[in-house]
Amino acid sequence: MIPDDLLDLSAVEQNIASTQFVGHLHYLATTPSTNDLALAAAQSGARCGVWIAGEQTAGRGRGNHTWHSPAGDGLYLSVLIAPPIPMQSALSLSFTTAIAVQSAIASVFGFRIPDQIDIRWPNDLLLNGKKVGGILIDTASNPATPSQPATLRYAIIGIGINLNQTSFPPELEPIATSLRRELPQPAVSRRAEPLATAILLALDQEVHHHATDKLQHVTCNLVHFSSWIVGKRVRVEARQDGPASYTGVTAGLDPNGFLRVNGDDGQLHTVHSGGLREP
Repeated sequence: MIPDDLLDLSAVEQNIASTQFVGHLHYLATTPSTNDLALAAAQSGARCGVWIAGEQTAGRGRGNHTWHSPAGDGLYLSVLIAPPIPMQSALSLSFTTAIAVQSAIASVFGFRIPDQIDIRWPNDLLLNGKKVGGILIDTASNPATPSQPATLRYAIIGIGINLNQTSFPPELEPIATSLRRELPQPAVSRRAEPLATAILLALDQEVHHHATDKLQHVTCNLVHFSSWIVGKRVRVEARQDGPASYTGVTAGLDPNGFLRVNGDDGQLHTVHSGGLREP
């Protein structure tokens, strides 16, 4: 069980008083998946909430991946939101959430954006080249009508950040890191509420930008947040039932927020599925 002094929920609640999330925070020492808790709440009619766990026993990543979620070592939270936005706009939630988490990590721990804390499109946080966090988003829609397009019914944003790990399972050791590993030991605090607070404050702002159609700061300044969006040589790894893997150079996002890659095969690809890696 996670020690009680790792997360002071009342402190988080006090510090996010200006956001939509105040009064909707829940903490569990252990749970299979915070995303599953948020989904159950959404299916019961809730449209706002935050679930934070000290440990996940069945944490999920993108695709069929699991998320390594040991007790006391990470910040595991899921956020339920329902901004009144078209589903087409909701496609960019992964990247704008990543920007919110990136800015939160930078503000709390002093890492430089994107030199140290980088975003690998659309939902991986890299710290000094290794994965330190990930984002998983599930959405549901309201159907289109003759007078308006399909709109977002709700979105569940799952966020996992490696805080205190000093080692990882062998298969993750070469590619994963934690904040504790990348910071000087005197600068590291095991407490999770400063980062949880910063993430919720930044995410509330990004959700507001979505709802008020003020996303120009994202679409016009992508290279300020991520070195992977333009001019990055990548390998796009195939997903099950998806296109074959290929290599190329990233060429920005299309109007719907999907990554474009100038492939070595001479084609301009739009990445609808598959993971990015350095070749």
